[in-house]
Amino acid sequence: MFRMKMDNSNLQKEGIELIHPGFARGEIHSALFDFDGTLSLIREGWQGIMIPMMVEILEKTPRQEGHDAIEQLVTEFVTLLTGKQTIYQMMKLCEEISLRGGQPEDPLIYKKLYNDRLNKHIHARLTDLQSGQVNPVDIMVPGALKWLQILEKRGVQCYLASGTDECYVQEEANLLGIAPYFVSIHGALDDLSKYSKKMVIEKIIRENKLSGPQFVVFGDGYIEIEDSKAAGGIAVGVASDEKARSGLDAWKRSRLIEAGADLIIADFLCAPTLENFLFARNIADL
Repeated sequence: MFRMKMDNSNLQKEGIELIHPGFARGEIHSALFDFDGTLSLIREGWQGIMIPMMVEILEKTPRQEGHDAIEQLVTEFVTLLTGKQTIYQMMKLCEEISLRGGQPEDPLIYKKLYNDRLNKHIHARLTDLQSGQVNPVDIMVPGALKWLQILEKRGVQCYLASGTDECYVQEEANLLGIAPYFVSIHGALDDLSKYSKKMVIEKIIRENKLSGPQFVVFGDGYIEIEDSKAAGGIAVGVASDEKARSGLDAWKRSRLIEAGADLIIADFLCAPTLENFLFARNIADL
C-alpha cells in the first residue's frame, strides 16, 4: 500500500488541510457523499439561476427595498441553506415575500419555476453526456471517480444523498457512470418528513451498527458536514471551485471549517494521500 512519512505541512502540500488532527482513523466502514459540487459538476452555476429568480420575485413585492439590498439578502440565505433540500430555500423565499407585503405562492410552485430554469441551463450538458460527446470525468470534481474506485476496493459501503430532487440525482449519477458505486442514492422528496441528509446518516449508522470513526461524510455544503459531526463521524469538506474545476473555493473552505470539517480538500486529486491518511490507524503508520 502507498506509504510516505507525512506531517501536517506535507499533507498541505498534497492538497489536504488537516483542521482537527485528533480524530480516530483506520476504521472507516461506510461513507456518505453529497452530489452537486462534491462529485458532479452538471449543475454548476445553479446559484446564478436561483438567486436572480428570487430577486426578480421579491422586487415585485409592495415593500421591496431595492435591487442591491434584495440581492444581498437572497445570496445570504441561499448560501446558508445550501445542502438542504431545495424546497427550504423556496420556503424562505415565501417568508421574505410575506415580510414585504406580498402574497406568496406555494413553495413547490417556486421550486418548479427554478427547476425549469435550471434544466434549461444544464440541458446541453445532459445532452452531451447522453450522446457521448463529453467524457463524464470532465464534468465531475477532479479525481472523484478514482476516489470512488479506491473506496470500492477498500470494501467501504458508499451512499449518495443530495438536496436536489431524487429523480434528477438518480438520472445524473447514471449519466456520470457512478451509480454502481453506491449502496443507495437519495435525493429530495416533496414530503419533507420522508427525507433529509440527517435521516440518511442516522439510518446508515443504525443499520450498520457503526460508531463515530467508522463513518465518514464527503461534502461541499454546511449541512452534511454539520450532520456528520453531530453523529460523531469524520467530516471531509470538499471546497471545490466548480466553475474553474481547479483549486480551492475560499468561501466554501471558510463555511466548511465553520461547520466542523476535520479535513479540507479542493478535489480528489489527492486520492492516494487521502487514502493513506484516512486508513492509517495512527501517526506512526504514516
